[in-house]
Amino acid sequence: MALSPVSRVRRQLPVSPWLFAAPGLLVVGAFVLYPFVSTVVNSFTDRRTLIPGRFVGLANFRELLHDEMFWIALRNSVLYVLGVVPALVVLPLLLALLVQKNIPGIAFFRSAFYTPVVASIVVVGLIWVWLLDERGLVNSLLETVGVGRVGFLSDQWLLLLSAMAVTVWKGLGYYMIIYLAALASVPRELHEAAAVDGAGAVRRFLTVTVPAVRSTMVLVAALASVAAFKVFSEVYLLAGPTGGPAGEDTTLVMLVQRTGTGLTGRVGYASALSLVVFVVTVALMLLVLRADRREDA
Repeated sequence: MALSPVSRVRRQLPVSPWLFAAPGLLVVGAFVLYPFVSTVVNSFTDRRTLIPGRFVGLANFRELLHDEMFWIALRNSVLYVLGVVPALVVLPLLLALLVQKNIPGIAFFRSAFYTPVVASIVVVGLIWVWLLDERGLVNSLLETVGVGRVGFLSDQWLLLLSAMAVTVWKGLGYYMIIYLAALASVPRELHEAAAVDGAGAVRRFLTVTVPAVRSTMVLVAALASVAAFKVFSEVYLLAGPTGGPAGEDTTLVMLVQRTGTGLTGRVGYASALSLVVFVVTVALMLLVLRADRREDA
């Protein structure tokens, strides 16, 4: 007996959604789930690049506790978060307020502020290296005014601060767009009512704008925290593969790359480092979300 079209569709329905989702699931499984599970498994082995390795339990994690370079990298990553996140929460909001006005020529400035976001990080890094080098433009200007040359790329702390400046400069436009979308939903009547009550620009910003976009500020803080803790390109391009003088500017992701690559790479130990990065990143996200919920309460 031939099936009616309706019965045929009903029989195909349980399978059809999975067929549509199959390409995406295959990509996620191959490039997200499998690498994650493989990293977790490898973190409990002494695997190297060309050697399968054997199960060593928590030996890699115990080694972490006594690895001086791990603590240096962790310190630099935490300092990076503390230095970059506040700037990327506040400065893009102020920038969004400046470009929010619909005045002639404002589209040019919006595009100009967003240009670093779409620029290649390698190109951006090379530009900043040329600017901050011992014989770069910035040092030439400083020498012209009598200040003298500054070791932006040779001093441990100045190099880290320079990398933070690159991260903030490149991320301003991206978070500015997020804030622009949030500011567009703030009722103009609130600002008008505050102005009628005699509130100045600063007071309106603190009492109207900030509360209205607070959830967006939490989102920006979470995104910026994760990105800052996993920083690699900026420090790598400014400090080089060694991580600055004596490796003092190495971050956790740089340490993972340095440890786990090459013909003699310690894949097991690098996987343990990666797992630590993952746990701390998740902890940062939960900390930001919990702080937001506490504010709501």
